[in-house]
Amino acid sequence: MTENMPKTAADLFAFLDSLDISHTTKQHEPVFTVAESQELRDQIPGGHTKNLFVKDKKDQYFVLTVEEHAVVDLKTVHKVIGASSRVSFGRPEMMLEYLGVVPGSVTVFGAFCDTDRNVTFVLDEDLMKHEIINGHPLSNDATTSIGRNDLIRFLEATGHTPLVLKVTD
Repeated sequence: MTENMPKTAADLFAFLDSLDISHTTKQHEPVFTVAESQELRDQIPGGHTKNLFVKDKKDQYFVLTVEEHAVVDLKTVHKVIGASSRVSFGRPEMMLEYLGVVPGSVTVFGAFCDTDRNVTFVLDEDLMKHEIINGHPLSNDATTSIGRNDLIRFLEATGHTPLVLKVTD
């Protein structure tokens, strides 16, 4: 695979397998919002995620991974995550460049595509109370389930040291 080729879910799964990380994936219709994904709850156990791709005024990028119904105060979260200023949503072009995904598909698994480590990944403390964490495997037409500790191991294997912080109200 060349550096410019987009990474796929199959590439992600091969990486997880190489780390001996157990994972399961359920295919489904594309979902773009938490509301659209509600019907999958009975089929997929564990903590379901909402991911926010944000940046500060110095162009430091963050992915905030929180429980699907959690509320993140964008006016104050910068104080918790170590941003230089209030955060705003990152541009779709940067999301594609750094995470290999388009709006509606932001995922903690995007760390796999961020080979230059341009993004800081923040996992909410409340989400991390779940044994199993669910996220899109680089596209929003599937959900991949992974153990909480394995998620941290995955992030570290991609060169990202995740911040586990209380970022929700």
